Amino acid sequence: MTTGPTTGQTTSPRTFDNEDHLPRVPVPDLVDTCARFLEWSAPLLTDEQRTETERTVEEFLAPGSIAHELQAALEAYDRRPDVASWLDDFWYYRYLGRRDRIALNANFFFLFHDTGEDQATRAAGLAAAAVDYKLRLDDEQIPPAVVRGTPQTMVQHKFLFGADRVPGAELDSVRTPYSAEHPGPARARHIVVFHRSTPFRLDVLDADGRPYDREDLAVAMQAIMKDGAFLDDPSAAPGHLTTMARAEWAATRANLIGAAPGNAAALEEIESALFCVSLDEDPGMSKLEACNKLLHGNSGNRWFDKSFSFVVFDDGWAGINIEHCWLDGTTILSFLDTIHDGPLTGQAVRGVPAVAPIELTMDDALRRTAREAAESFEAYATATASASISFDDFGSSKIKKLGMSPDAFVQMAYQLAHRRAKGLTGATYESIATRQYRHGRTEAMRVVTQEVLTFVSTMDDPAASADDRRAALRAAAAKHVARAKECQAGAAPEQHLWELQLIAKRGGATSFPALYESPGWLIMRDDYLSTSSAPSVNVQFFGFGSTSPQCIGVAYVLLPDHLNIYLSTPRIVGAEMHKFLDELSTAVRQLRQLLAD
Repeated sequence: MTTGPTTGQTTSPRTFDNEDHLPRVPVPDLVDTCARFLEWSAPLLTDEQRTETERTVEEFLAPGSIAHELQAALEAYDRRPDVASWLDDFWYYRYLGRRDRIALNANFFFLFHDTGEDQATRAAGLAAAAVDYKLRLDDEQIPPAVVRGTPQTMVQHKFLFGADRVPGAELDSVRTPYSAEHPGPARARHIVVFHRSTPFRLDVLDADGRPYDREDLAVAMQAIMKDGAFLDDPSAAPGHLTTMARAEWAATRANLIGAAPGNAAALEEIESALFCVSLDEDPGMSKLEACNKLLHGNSGNRWFDKSFSFVVFDDGWAGINIEHCWLDGTTILSFLDTIHDGPLTGQAVRGVPAVAPIELTMDDALRRTAREAAESFEAYATATASASISFDDFGSSKIKKLGMSPDAFVQMAYQLAHRRAKGLTGATYESIATRQYRHGRTEAMRVVTQEVLTFVSTMDDPAASADDRRAALRAAAAKHVARAKECQAGAAPEQHLWELQLIAKRGGATSFPALYESPGWLIMRDDYLSTSSAPSVNVQFFGFGSTSPQCIGVAYVLLPDHLNIYLSTPRIVGAEMHKFLDELSTAVRQLRQLLAD
């Protein structure tokens, strides 16, 4: 056991030993939440909209309002001994309750650095390193994350291997290890490798649970690529089905299981696999093209429901696609950093492991459904515009030397660029990690403050001096840092109010307090920018889809010496995204010069 230098908290070196000792996410006070909601939404509203929102909040807090019953139910839920966090049900319904497609809309990706290896060698190396990590995780030998002396939750690591999202008619479920149905670590000894839209079972552990050698895995990967027993019609591959809206996929999955006696077992092999590897045939791509392929590539060669899938391209470039329901970026980054940086620790067994195609028998109706799903997803992906930008000489180190929080700087640059590109300041989301709490995930931060409005207006006010602009920038950045700290402490309104609404829905309510139809609630959550940061020296780019028709998804990798950004938006507003990108280059240069002066 060790003691954290900042908190004095005793921590265990075993992966999951600290979880029960972490503090619980505090249940927000109802009055405080409503006060923050009014403050957070106000900068986005007209005077009339603000007055209307204030009226609905007064009704929400009035004696006799159902809000007090919902808050009492939430507090009672939090007191239950089987509940780790008042957000446990919130995350379940937020992610598993969505009914649209998760491919592109919810899954996210990371693009790795090139190693110069060929496709089979790169795929085998990633698989071997992941299996090594899995075995260390099973023995709780992965050191728990510690930030500034404070241990972080590691519970999401239980859902890395052998996990799969299962579609449902009204609510999805998740097949995971460490559950009542599958207690303890994942028991599977295999992964699923997709090539030419055909799934293959590849054993990565022998009968005694020993990992196969990386070189032998590479031989197996080469054998898969030369197999020849590929689907005769890739346009009707089963993988396409995982791009469907969830209820439609649930019905189709039931039909798939019933279509042939061996389909249930074949589907079990895919869903129980430790993870997937997709061997794609896309050589000579740009980094942007590789990012797009990782986000929404050949859907016949994917299984988007899998917890994670390594994607390795023909020239050895590689990345990962992640299903979001139980995994956040921070968990994936710690996993990726370990498998990229550390040597393999286990004693590998020699011998080429067994490989076999996984056969899912599709009747004519299922083939037609798969083709329609493939065409629909391709059209959806085509209707998505993307772009990327790199600042190769400017990162967090130089921003700190300018006397500003790196994240606050880039967020202010986003706000200035957006105002100049679109002529307005719109709702902006930023995810803030809360892993210092038991089962902690993220909090929803809303970036636009009154200080941000003053800042963007002052920057383009011809009467403003450099000192005026600098003061406005520093005030907006300071407010950003203060709000981020509130979110890190769990003091944020959106998820609290949202969970109260979900409690009412789960209780059978069909009508809800007027607050949930107020201008403040609707406008504050109607994203124009959806932003998230993922810093890692092992990642070039990180990305996800946009969250609304006018939204630009902004995924950024901010490191000491550079800043890489991937953007995604509906193609119908793609020109505005490219204008935003041009303005962003200008904004970064201007703000950098302003602070340097």
